[in-house]
Amino acid sequence: MILRIGTRRSALATAQAGVVADRLRAAGHDSELIEISTTGDRSAAPVAELGVGVFVSAVRDALAGGELDMAVHSYKDLPSAPDPRLLLAAVPPRCDPRDALVARDAKVLGELPVGARVGTGSPRRRAQLDALGLGLDVVALRGNLDTRIGKVRSGELDAVVVAAAGLRRLGRIDEATELLDPLQMVPAPAQGALAIECRIDDSDLARALAAALDDELTRAAVTAERAVLAGLEAGCSAPVGALADVVSDWDEGRAVDRLSLRAVVGVGGGALLRASITGDMDDAEKLGTALAAELLDMRGTSVPPQNRWIGSSHR
Repeated sequence: MILRIGTRRSALATAQAGVVADRLRAAGHDSELIEISTTGDRSAAPVAELGVGVFVSAVRDALAGGELDMAVHSYKDLPSAPDPRLLLAAVPPRCDPRDALVARDAKVLGELPVGARVGTGSPRRRAQLDALGLGLDVVALRGNLDTRIGKVRSGELDAVVVAAAGLRRLGRIDEATELLDPLQMVPAPAQGALAIECRIDDSDLARALAAALDDELTRAAVTAERAVLAGLEAGCSAPVGALADVVSDWDEGRAVDRLSLRAVVGVGGGALLRASITGDMDDAEKLGTALAAELLDMRGTSVPPQNRWIGSSHR
């Protein structure tokens, strides 16, 4: 049997799906890539204006309809609510979760002059850049990696902020002039991670995918991060950053792995709310939910959820 792997029709999406296909072949599963055109790929409008699941809905529909056997997504693109037709079969080891700066003249963020034009389509990145107080002119930007970096090469922009994982998967990490410290720029929930889905009734395939691809530590980390989004009633285009690290701790004389989760949310006017929590890996979802509740308490619950976070879009 040749596994039909569905993916978005973009250079980055096909590259990361190709990595998954290679791992499956190494485990003895023949596979082929099937490219699906999505709403997000066809439109240059801001993601927040396009609605829910713009990068995954078409792929999910093809999978549910039997055109595919499995699908590979950038995990951060998935809506917060699960698709009842599908199962998250595997979460492979995560790539670099950080954001990367690509700037003219090999500058790092702190070297950009006041008024420098920095491109990003992410409200999360915009909120955190504004909060740094560097006087940057943050410009809305959409397009693939070539388009965005091309704006720097042409001189239209002084810099862009992109996902380091995308640069790494395309073999272009050397183009980054700085990998931004997550303490300074908290990544998007699940940034750098992939999500592998199959149909919910395909239990044999689900077990095979988990055995070949799933990474327990990555799954726990991104589960916690995504629970922050769900608890905030926010989506992937909201100004929410969350990152969970697996840390070693001592409990009754033995080493145990725990999750250290931190999150940030933009509330407008260059202001950010920050919170953190640490707990057992088995409680990943509960940790994210608790951290979201803390952030909601800090923000105040009198604001309707749809207006609570600047730039939010429910997913």
